Amino acid sequence: MPETPKGPKRPAKNTRAAQEAAKAIGKAKVASKAAKAPTPAKKPVGAPTTYNKHIASVICTRIAEGESLREIVKSVGMPDRSAVYDWLLRHPEFADQYTRAREEQADTLADEIIAIADESPATVEVRDKEGNVLDVKIDSGYVNYQRQRIDARKWTAMKLKPKKYGDKLALGGDADAPPIKTEETSSGRLFEIIRNLEMSKRAG
Repeated sequence: MPETPKGPKRPAKNTRAAQEAAKAIGKAKVASKAAKAPTPAKKPVGAPTTYNKHIASVICTRIAEGESLREIVKSVGMPDRSAVYDWLLRHPEFADQYTRAREEQADTLADEIIAIADESPATVEVRDKEGNVLDVKIDSGYVNYQRQRIDARKWTAMKLKPKKYGDKLALGGDADAPPIKTEETSSGRLFEIIRNLEMSKRAG
């Protein structure tokens, strides 16, 4: 009986090369899906809003050392400005502590004024056409800059602690009209300013 001619041999289905190719395709598909999938956003850490005595104390300490509330609330773990104002309105003990810290800040600013005044001034050299030094003068731009720094601290210290750093002015002065002084009770004035700020924010 004649032999049936055999056709060409088919490549084995489960060769090592085929297996490696299948694995590579599978990995590519997984990587493609992972790339298309949106990356879950990290949950932002919210600023504390509930009153915390420790945080309130830290705020007051930093204020007394000369920092502004604007800079403090930017720090990690600190409440925002509106929360601080709310704490001041709702917690009298914090309001008193905050007021004392502001008064102590006035003393810190006064110390900074002395330190600024004691700094060595910046100078500029006056030269001729050949580059020879003819004179050395204090930089006028530096003087204006230092004056602004001192004036800002002086004004703030006067407002925070007027009895110590404010300018006294008496008007009138007879039996029926006692002298009027520009001094104000800093704690009462500060609390009134904070209350007005909070009311304005709520109205807006």
